[in-house]
Amino acid sequence: MMMHSVTLLTSPKKPHLDAALVDSLRNAWGGGDAFWLAPDEAATFDMKRMPGNQWDIWAECQGMGVDLVIVPSEGRRKKMLLADMDSTMIQQECIDELADEAGVGDRVKDITARAMNGELDFEAALRERVGLLEGLDGAVIGRVLDQRITHMPGGKTLLATMKAGGAYTALVSGGFTAFTAAVGAALGFDENRANTLLIADGKLTGQVGTPILGRQAKVDALEQITARLGLSEADVIAVGDGANDLGMLHRAGMGVALHAKPAVAAECDVRINFGDLTALLYVQGYAKDDFVV
Repeated sequence: MMMHSVTLLTSPKKPHLDAALVDSLRNAWGGGDAFWLAPDEAATFDMKRMPGNQWDIWAECQGMGVDLVIVPSEGRRKKMLLADMDSTMIQQECIDELADEAGVGDRVKDITARAMNGELDFEAALRERVGLLEGLDGAVIGRVLDQRITHMPGGKTLLATMKAGGAYTALVSGGFTAFTAAVGAALGFDENRANTLLIADGKLTGQVGTPILGRQAKVDALEQITARLGLSEADVIAVGDGANDLGMLHRAGMGVALHAKPAVAAECDVRINFGDLTALLYVQGYAKDDFVV
């Protein structure tokens, strides 16, 4: 019989997890003793059977501002983190910020939103958006990084804690290497992969280097890195928010939809809507006392 671990968590900014909710759910599902991973913020317990009403209870918890996650207990703590960048490890979409600088922000943001929700072909949408940046001064990239890009809360703690436990970390983005290199270095990623914005005479050419890194390339990264490290795909926790992340989210041992587009979240069993990136530690069974900050 496969054991499962249940985690309930709230926003760390306003933790309000009710002990009565944890106990009632544990009793209803025949769970073991509850362990509080963080006071008022996150709790976990194990159970022997998957409940038939998981998603009904999940919806009720969402109405209370609580994320409910159920994962297999065996292999819960992962050995590799594979993460998207835009709107996942950072709070922005880099191409939208560049577009603002180029004066085509609204047009590009609309295309980005539709592409991330799976309504447009990723590669075609990327080419179209990059084309609108033609002639933009290459120095703008550095300015956007310095003035517009902010890290998603909990990211540094997630990386530091998993790496302290021996995990490998990779940043894979449909965005651009100029951003993944900086973000990856700041957060402590072991490696990063992304697309290349082509620049000539100090100006963006409106073209992106090939081959374009999209949905399949993220799956390829999962396969290649695990093979190189001698890990299985079950050893990986992947996190993303857009349609181009679904391939790796489905393949990884634990695929996390973080503040994801509705169409993306609907395809994932692990959905974090209220927690920040430290939620990925809680669902692996880390307590707040285990965090490396």
